[in-house]
Amino acid sequence: MKQLLLTAALLSGAAFLTNASAQTTPAPAPTAPAPSTAAPAPAAPAAAQDPATLVGRVGKENLTLGEFERAFRLAAARVVNSQGVPFEDSYLSEFAAARPDFLKQFVRDRAVYQLARARQQADPAEVDKQVADARSGFETDEEFTQALNATGYTDTADLRRELERQLIVGAYLNSVQERFTFGDALVAGYYNLHRADFAREQEACVKHILVPTQTEAQAITKDLAGGADFAKIAAAKSQDPGSAAQGGDLGCFGPGQMVETFDTASFRGPVNAVQTVQSQFGWHVLIVTKRTDAGTQPLADAAPIIRDQLGKEAAQKYLDSQVVRLSTESFPAVVTVAAPAPADK
Repeated sequence: MKQLLLTAALLSGAAFLTNASAQTTPAPAPTAPAPSTAAPAPAAPAAAQDPATLVGRVGKENLTLGEFERAFRLAAARVVNSQGVPFEDSYLSEFAAARPDFLKQFVRDRAVYQLARARQQADPAEVDKQVADARSGFETDEEFTQALNATGYTDTADLRRELERQLIVGAYLNSVQERFTFGDALVAGYYNLHRADFAREQEACVKHILVPTQTEAQAITKDLAGGADFAKIAAAKSQDPGSAAQGGDLGCFGPGQMVETFDTASFRGPVNAVQTVQSQFGWHVLIVTKRTDAGTQPLADAAPIIRDQLGKEAAQKYLDSQVVRLSTESFPAVVTVAAPAPADK
C-alpha cells in the first residue's frame, strides 16, 4: 500500500506539464525535520548504464536515460518537498518501483513539449530573469547550490532547462485553452448541475503585522492612519516570517483556525479597518480585507472558475488527440531497478 501511495504521488506531481506551468525556482531549503523513520534502504544497484541509452521515442526524437533521470529526480523532489523535507538522493530508492509507470508520463510530457516547441519559443531574457530572481534570495553561490539540490536540481543549467521548458509549455497550453469559449447559458447549466461543488464555508481574508509590544503596535497604527504602506511596514517590522515577505498577507481561512483574539477580530471586527489585538505571540496590527458568509457561491463569482475548468478539460482532450497522432515508444526495461529492501523492524 505504501508503494502504491508513493507511485500515485509521484505521477500526480509529474503531470504538471499538462496543466498550467508551475513555479519551480528554488526557495530556501525547508527547515522542517525529516520524518523520524529510518533512512530509506538503498535500491539494489543496477548495472551502470550510459546516459545516452534510449528509453523512448516521440516521432523522430530520441529520449535518453539521462533526460529521464533528470525528470524523475525533479518529480520525486516535488513529492518530498511537499512534506516539508529537503530532497536527498537517498529518497529516490523509495520511488524505485514507480520508474516504469513514470516513464509513460515522461514520454507523454515530452510529446506535449514537442508540440509546444513547434509553436512557441522561450524568451532567453525571461529565463535569465527567473534564474537571477532565484539566485537573488541567497547570499552565496554555495547557498544557492544547496537550495537547488534540496529541490531536485543538480545545478543552475538544470534549473535553466526546466524553466525554459515550463515557459514554452505554459504558453502553449494557455494558447490552446484560449481557443475554447463558453456562453453564459452553458456556464449557468453547469452551475445548476454542480451546485454542491460551489458550497463554501465562512471565510475571512486578513493581513497583519506582528510586533512584540503594544507601543510598537500603536506607532504602526498611527503610521497607517497617516497613509503609510501596510506591505512595506510588514516586510520591515513584522515578526511573523511566514507572512512578512508577502506584505503581511495571511490569505483566507475559516473560523477557529487562529488563536481566539485574532479569530474574533477576523470574524467579528470591521472589514477594511485597522484593528489591534494581543495574543500569546505578541501584538497584531491587522486588517480584514474580505469576509464571506457560508453558503453557495453566487453564479457571478463561480462563472470564471467554471469557464477555466471547462477550458482546461477541453484543452486536455485536444492535447490527447494531438499526442495520439504522434508516434511514441517507451522501453520500461531500461529504467526498471530492483525495489529497496524492507527496513528492519
